[in-house]
Amino acid sequence: MARLSLASTVKLSSGYTMPLLGFGVYQNFTTKESVLEAFKAGYRHVDSAQAYKNEAAVGAAVRESGLPREELFITTKCATKSHGYESTLKGVDGSLARFGFDYIDLFLIHDPFSGTDRRLATYKALQEARQTGTIRTVGVSNFGIKHLEEIRKAGFPMPSVNQIEIHPFCQQRPIVSYCREHSVVVQAYCPIIRGRMDHPVITELAEKYKRDPAQILLRWSLQKGFVPLPKSATPARIRSNAQLYDFELADEHVLMLDSLDRGKDGAISWNPVDAD
Repeated sequence: MARLSLASTVKLSSGYTMPLLGFGVYQNFTTKESVLEAFKAGYRHVDSAQAYKNEAAVGAAVRESGLPREELFITTKCATKSHGYESTLKGVDGSLARFGFDYIDLFLIHDPFSGTDRRLATYKALQEARQTGTIRTVGVSNFGIKHLEEIRKAGFPMPSVNQIEIHPFCQQRPIVSYCREHSVVVQAYCPIIRGRMDHPVITELAEKYKRDPAQILLRWSLQKGFVPLPKSATPARIRSNAQLYDFELADEHVLMLDSLDRGKDGAISWNPVDAD
């Protein structure tokens, strides 16, 4: 595989590039400080959401960092309660105001739980916002194959990104295969299994490579072609989670981690592939 670095990116179907490592801020109660620490560690990709209630803190960190806005990739998402055409457009304006930005790099539909009509109305609104330039790239999160097929059959452009739970215990191989077939980049949330990393295979590899278990999991995610979104409020962990580029897992060790897949039973968050 091509040599990776913290500056590595992936080209999206929208034409924009996205850093391969992101920084998640879900349930982060010191968001501004954590994002500033992440920027110091070299991250340039931050994953927020309207439901996280920390868009303003992310925006404040961007301004305080002094980094050029064009060097950063910022994501947000709209959840079920705000789905619908008019409410989504209003929500985009609200997110822009909270961030203090002129544009949002990636806007995701956070979940598929609002039903077909509202999902498609939401997607239509985001596509229109993309055409005006307030959103650069449109994507989805927690969408299964049937939800993506719904978009395709409606005649819309396919989303550039699908953000789903991905780690060795929950690899979601059918939806990953579908996404790759349709040029949809897969972002991996819960990539370090919310700290549940004491499986013997993971600890064995951590000892072998003299790395933290989280680094083993994140390196696996990168080598599998995912875009992992680790989260932490601890400065040392934030830095450690970005130190992934001076080692590479051997193919046999990637296969050891691949063998841990438990499908739906391995999920630790939520798996909405059966949502209507």
